[in-house]
Amino acid sequence: MKDAKDVLRIGGMLLLGVFVFVVAVPFVLTLLFNAIGVTVTIVSFLISLAVLLIKVAVVLAIGYLVLVGIRALLR
Repeated sequence: MKDAKDVLRIGGMLLLGVFVFVVAVPFVLTLLFNAIGVTVTIVSFLISLAVLLIKVAVVLAIGYLVLVGIRALLR
C-alpha cells in the first residue's frame, strides 16, 4: 500500500509538471514577447524622434546659412 501511495504521489507530481509546462510556459512567453514588443516600440519611437530632431536642426541650419548669405550680398 505504501508503494501505491508513492506511485500516486510521483504521478501527481508529473501531472502537475506537465500542467505547468503546458499552461504556464506559453503564458510567460506571451508576457515576455509583449514586453519585448513594448520595448521595441519605445526604442523605435525614440529613434524616430531623434531623426525628426536632426531634420529640424538641418532645416534651421540651412535657413541660417541662407540668411547670412543674403546679408553678405546686401553689404
